[in-house]
Amino acid sequence: MTRPNRLALLAYAIAASVVAADQALKYWVLDVFRLPERAPTPVIGPFWLSMVWNRGVSFGFLNIDQAWSRWALSAFAIGVAITLAVWVRRVDRVIIAVAVGLIMGGAVGNVIDRVRLGAVTDFLDFSRLWFPWVFNIADSGVSIGAALLVWELFLAPRKSAAA
Repeated sequence: MTRPNRLALLAYAIAASVVAADQALKYWVLDVFRLPERAPTPVIGPFWLSMVWNRGVSFGFLNIDQAWSRWALSAFAIGVAITLAVWVRRVDRVIIAVAVGLIMGGAVGNVIDRVRLGAVTDFLDFSRLWFPWVFNIADSGVSIGAALLVWELFLAPRKSAAA
């Protein structure tokens, strides 16, 4: 196997940063602030902290309260992260490396919760802005990364070879 190029290293660094930020904030929410013992708490304006144990994927999609789903979703997320970690070694655009790093970090951050806690810790609540989901940093990484990836692969204008 070849050494990772600079874009792959960028993706890995972003992934590690997302995991670190996600897990640090989850630690603070669970073990320092003790959000599960509190009612939803206002932070600033429409932003609140509200505790939700998510047994589904991002934003509660496929929320199945079965023991097997924890392991199936974890295995799927790890498989996606590994596939992306291999694929990113061949990318040649910065935006794709950034997107892949965000997705990998988000996937791993939520897998850590599933394995350690049995469910994903969601707590960022903007429902007062009519955004119906409570989410976390890892969910944000996956969502932003996926949007960037779709944009760059399918929607971004391309320069012609002649230009």
